[in-house]
Amino acid sequence: MKKAYLLIAFATLMFSSMEIALKMAGASFNPIQLNLIRFFIGALVLLPFAIKSIRRNTDLTPKLADFAIFALTGFMCVIISMSLFQIAIVVDEASTVAVLFSSNPVFALIFVVLILRERIARAEIISTVVSIIGLIVIANPAHLTNPLGLTLALLSALTFGLYSVISRFGSVKLNYDGITMTCFTFFAGSLELLIIAWVSKITVVGSFLRSVGLTDFANIPILRGINLAHLPILLFIGVLVTGGGFAAYFMAMEITNVSTASLVFFIKPGLAPILAMLILHEKIVPTTIIGIVIILIGSTLTFISNYRRTHLPIRQKTAD
Repeated sequence: MKKAYLLIAFATLMFSSMEIALKMAGASFNPIQLNLIRFFIGALVLLPFAIKSIRRNTDLTPKLADFAIFALTGFMCVIISMSLFQIAIVVDEASTVAVLFSSNPVFALIFVVLILRERIARAEIISTVVSIIGLIVIANPAHLTNPLGLTLALLSALTFGLYSVISRFGSVKLNYDGITMTCFTFFAGSLELLIIAWVSKITVVGSFLRSVGLTDFANIPILRGINLAHLPILLFIGVLVTGGGFAAYFMAMEITNVSTASLVFFIKPGLAPILAMLILHEKIVPTTIIGIVIILIGSTLTFISNYRRTHLPIRQKTAD
């Protein structure tokens, strides 16, 4: 168990520092370019774990048709959700984006009900309502200071929640574990983003994108800015945050269970703003603090519900 908690601690620190590192790197790179770089590096980091998992599962035979699912999850995760996420970091504070993005499990729960038609426990419903209240407090609709950043962060969280449900469906259908699904999702999304970058360099396409206000998507650079000076931050984001963070999270899940590993996402809303304050000197307003506390309460309710669901049958079986 000590190894599991070390993995959880590492994943929590990496995921909580993600917005800060991306904010720092955003000054030197196009946001879409940075998205491409970090997910390609992350996929390479996860690849040995994915290969090991596939070899260990003797009943699994990867097929070409599987990549249709990877193409879909890659599009939802890397192209849609993470592009919105990256732009949100550029236009808003890292702490605000971190907290709002941490609400993605709330949206995932809603999509589970709407798409997979699964029933959810009462505690999860209460947790969802509490978390939504926390988001409203942070958004503070009566005094919006950055509606664009807020909207992009929430759309990123919503689409990542949808991606999570699609990935879960694909994982069950194809019989891949989480780390393998994530690895091939990152590869597929990176390839799709690379194609988009090439297309964006066509003069007519670039001019059109600029005319409709999508400047970040016009003439997307691929290798520009990659040099020795920027290498440390790129390796930190790609290897440690994106690849290492996800690897640690899924390895902790294998050692323990989903509910214990999910502590990563319950701690992040509280830790990320503190790191942003210490490193980026961002101010945390009182409404944000109140909203964070409310979201943490909602997250705690979800964790307790998941823990009981995971451990109660074991205790009953032991008692019998």
